[in-house]
Amino acid sequence: MVSTFPDPAALALLLAAAFVAGALNAVAGGGSFLTLPALVFTGVSPVVANATGTVALLSGYVSSAWGFREGLRPPAGLSMRALLGWALLGGSAGAGLLLVTEERTFRALVPWLLLLATALFAAGPVLLKRLQGGQGPAWRSAVGVLLVSLYGGYFNGGLGILLLALFGLLGEHDLRVMNGLKNVVSAVLTAVAVAVYAAGGVVLWPQALCMMVAAVAGGYLGARAARRVPPVVLRAGIVLTGLVMAAVFFVRG
Repeated sequence: MVSTFPDPAALALLLAAAFVAGALNAVAGGGSFLTLPALVFTGVSPVVANATGTVALLSGYVSSAWGFREGLRPPAGLSMRALLGWALLGGSAGAGLLLVTEERTFRALVPWLLLLATALFAAGPVLLKRLQGGQGPAWRSAVGVLLVSLYGGYFNGGLGILLLALFGLLGEHDLRVMNGLKNVVSAVLTAVAVAVYAAGGVVLWPQALCMMVAAVAGGYLGARAARRVPPVVLRAGIVLTGLVMAAVFFVRG
C-alpha cells in the first residue's frame, strides 16, 4: 500500500474530524463516528480507514488511562494481570480478523456496525443502570472481557459503552472505577490492535499522525469545555451523528 500525504482539502477535513473526535472522546465518546467516515470520504478504503482512525485516537486512550491510574481495581473474578491479558488477546484477535476481512465485506458491514455502536451509545445510561449484577464466576468475567476486546480490536466504535456495561454486569458500582478500567482496557487493546494493523500494512501514517495531533488538541480543549455543555445535548448530538453517518454509508453501498 502506497502511503501519500493528503491534499490540502482532504487534510483540512481529516484534521477537523480528528479535532472534534478528540473532543467528543474526552467528554462522552463517539469520536470514531467522525474519523472513519472522514477518511473514507477522502478516498481511503474502509478497512484502512478503520485502522488509520484507530491509530489517530490511540493517544487519547493512553492519556485517559494514565489519568485514571490511581484507585483502579480489577472486576470481580479477575486480577489486573488477567484483565489486561484477556484484553490483549481479544484486541489482537479482532485486529487480525480485520486484516483478513475483504474490503467488500467490511464495506457492507460498516453501516451496520455504526448503527450498532450508535444504539449502544444511545442506550448507555439504561444499560449501566440495569446491568449491575452481583459477582459472577471468573469464567464469565474472562469471556466478557475477551468478547468485548475482540469487538474493539475489529471495530472501535461504541467500545467505551460496551466496556462500561460489561463492568456493571460483573458487579462494579463505582463509576470512577468503571471509567478507569474502561480507559485502561481501551488503551491496551487499541495499542495491540494498532501494532497488528501496522504489521499488516493497513495504516496510512501521514494521515494517522496528523489526525493524532488534532485529536490530542481537541481532547484537551474538549475536556476543558465539557462542563459548559449539558450531557444530554452531547449525547443527542453524537447519536444524531452516528445515525447520519450510518445512513450515508447505506446510501453509498
